[in-house]
Amino acid sequence: MANTDYSFRQVLEIETCTNCQICANVCPAVTAAGDGELSAIYRIDGIRKILKSRSRLRKLFRASELSPDQWKRYSDTVFRCTLCGNCQEVCPVGINLKDLWLSLRQDLVHTDVHPKKLKRVRENLDNEHNVFGEDNEERIEWVEDMRDPPDDEFLKDKADVVYFTGCVASYFPVAQKIPMALAEIMTSSQVDFTLLGEDEWCCGFPLLGAGMPEALQGYIDHNLEVIRKKGAREIVFACPSCYQMWREYYPKTFEISHATQYLYRLIRQNRVSFKELPMTVTYHDPCDLGRGARVFDEPREVIQSIPGIRFVELAHNRENCQCCGGGGNLEMVDAKLTAGIAKRKVDEALSTGAQAIVTSCQQCVRTLLTYVRRNKVPLEVMDIVQLVRRALKRE
Repeated sequence: MANTDYSFRQVLEIETCTNCQICANVCPAVTAAGDGELSAIYRIDGIRKILKSRSRLRKLFRASELSPDQWKRYSDTVFRCTLCGNCQEVCPVGINLKDLWLSLRQDLVHTDVHPKKLKRVRENLDNEHNVFGEDNEERIEWVEDMRDPPDDEFLKDKADVVYFTGCVASYFPVAQKIPMALAEIMTSSQVDFTLLGEDEWCCGFPLLGAGMPEALQGYIDHNLEVIRKKGAREIVFACPSCYQMWREYYPKTFEISHATQYLYRLIRQNRVSFKELPMTVTYHDPCDLGRGARVFDEPREVIQSIPGIRFVELAHNRENCQCCGGGGNLEMVDAKLTAGIAKRKVDEALSTGAQAIVTSCQQCVRTLLTYVRRNKVPLEVMDIVQLVRRALKRE
């Protein structure tokens, strides 16, 4: 294979790594698994060996091609990563590690040494346009489970705002409460919004994590076109990965907001009325929303605007927040490691004395709630829109 999966800048960045090991100290996978081979240091060393083994100067480098066993062992470590970006956050020389990991995954797909389970991601998206391979016509069936679903199921020909629901919240029962809550809040606040229904396709983010970005454009083009037809000026996302995907890979055609930003705006406009909600809560910064999009303040402002709430910070918060374990397609590759990372997050939340851990990501909710339920942990897990919905004052 050629080395075309890496940019010239990335090839240069690889050589700037000083082997300081700071990234290994903050890596959730390394800590949970106790395995140094999951660290960024090991991964970068592997990329160096791969690039040298393909070079015309490999004899000078004394580099030999990797054996099938070496490829498999290395690939297993590369895909046991949540893509949380904490390694990049602390890198003292500023290597853009998250993009490097995406390029590395693409390389391993092209070299055909990636986990074969990940092929299901591409197959499901090709067949049904969602990451789970479910019937895309069922994307808004959650509306029927609402307490008072509207006759139009929030489907309008034209609207000012499109609520882009995302795959996880559309299909996972534990996450479907999030779009239900946000739809109720937007209705209560008299927001002119619509869903896309079966016309909503996956944003494409899972393709990046699977190392298959060449298939993205079709999803980008489709989603842009269906939103144009709605005449919308803004798109709201409760999923940080969808939001981040639109920030980085879609053209700047529409105004985009994460739900926390949008809710904070509604609150400031006095369009949301709260009742007293006596609770002690802590907040988990999702990796893509926090470190990725640098959205730290709005979620905290929303939480602290609710009367009766006592807010306590996690020991690791904002850009230093520890991953929940739910990113990077890790659960498909190593569910046990995902659970180990989630345990550390839950233990940290329990140490604050909070009754609930609030986040703003359906994947974080799903991952943490799965761990809490399986282990009967006395901790409530909810998305921030669920918290706002609970505090909503009814007329």
